[in-house]
Amino acid sequence: MHIAKQLMAIPGVIAAGEYAYRGDRYTYEGNLTDEFARMAAILCRANTLNTSMQAEIFSSFSEHCGCRPLQGWIVRGRQVSVCAVGNFFCLLENRQGVMNDVMTVMRAKVGDIHDGVMKAMYSKIGGDTTEQLV
Repeated sequence: MHIAKQLMAIPGVIAAGEYAYRGDRYTYEGNLTDEFARMAAILCRANTLNTSMQAEIFSSFSEHCGCRPLQGWIVRGRQVSVCAVGNFFCLLENRQGVMNDVMTVMRAKVGDIHDGVMKAMYSKIGGDTTEQLV
């Protein structure tokens, strides 16, 4: 079963899906318009880039901080939260236990990311992650 379908089976999950490294491709399940899903994919890509950069900066000050490689991120609002692990995202209600259930599924299905989230996502679209700039 696809991760999005499994996440949608959790009570309190509004939508779930997958987004591309470039942010222009996405798939989703749930109660979203196509435009909202497109914006969610762009938001997830931008937050992943931002959080990845912040983890790199933080680890440059503290070599063994444990924040690299980045595994994902969570943003919590008053009523709704958004989380991403790898290139999968989930929008969920802030109800007791929902985040734990979502993260359990996402960690079990995506697993630990060993090379860094950006490298893993870039390689999925056929990018050469060993390419050197000249």
